[in-house]
Amino acid sequence: MSYAPQDMITTILFVIVIFIIASVLIRATVKILREYERGVIFTLGRFQKVKGPGFIVLFPFIQEMVRVDLRIQVIEIPAQDVISRDNVSMKVDAVLYFNVINPEHAIIKVQSYLPATVMLAQTTLRAVLGQHPLDEMLSERKKLSTDLQGILDGQTEIWGIKVSNVEIRTVELTENMIRAIAKQAEAERDRRAKIIHAEAEFQAAQTLVDAARILSSVPSAMQLRYLQTLTEIGAEQNSTVIFPMPLDIIKPLLKLLEQKTDALPPSVLPTGIPAVV
Repeated sequence: MSYAPQDMITTILFVIVIFIIASVLIRATVKILREYERGVIFTLGRFQKVKGPGFIVLFPFIQEMVRVDLRIQVIEIPAQDVISRDNVSMKVDAVLYFNVINPEHAIIKVQSYLPATVMLAQTTLRAVLGQHPLDEMLSERKKLSTDLQGILDGQTEIWGIKVSNVEIRTVELTENMIRAIAKQAEAERDRRAKIIHAEAEFQAAQTLVDAARILSSVPSAMQLRYLQTLTEIGAEQNSTVIFPMPLDIIKPLLKLLEQKTDALPPSVLPTGIPAVV
């Protein structure tokens, strides 16, 4: 028994159609979820349960499944125009880390949890940073990031989303503000240098006062210091130094001279030296 070419073509087309229908049914019926995925199952539009991971069988045309990724997602928050509390304009961008902890809420409570979370992070970033002055934004980024993370985590909890971290990445200032900050830093350095110099002068003066007090309490120490100074000056070559003779050194000689003068009769006194009465 032989088949006509028309019958063979019909048979081939029938097999192809059956194969396509079977493939569609299999794809609609059998689902495989990875370890980090969960499937939110809807039966005739109503939520049934969350399944996965592994092999999932659905009733075609009656049930449908929405995949949800449970891994931590890293989202870059675009640069936002922020005005600080002290009226400084800047651009601030950040990095957001979050993951889904409740697939049911992430699909049912919000239309698209990913863009919704990003938009919420942008508005919260502007609102929180606008409450702080520029100095805090530059010096306390860790604290501000922690505040942002707490606010976002509290607002996204009803969506089944956990915000694990928010990192403020860049604070971009205008050229005028950069120059103003540089001048302020330079003025601060000059102020500190003057304070340090003044403190050094005060300590040096205090040390000199203490040294003078010690030397004045012991006259011989003053004479030794004077002789030491002469020794240091004499070490210099090709120099002529004129210095007065201190009274502490001359007084003993004058006393000896007066004693010898008193012992001699007036007739033997040297010329030019008056007799002491």
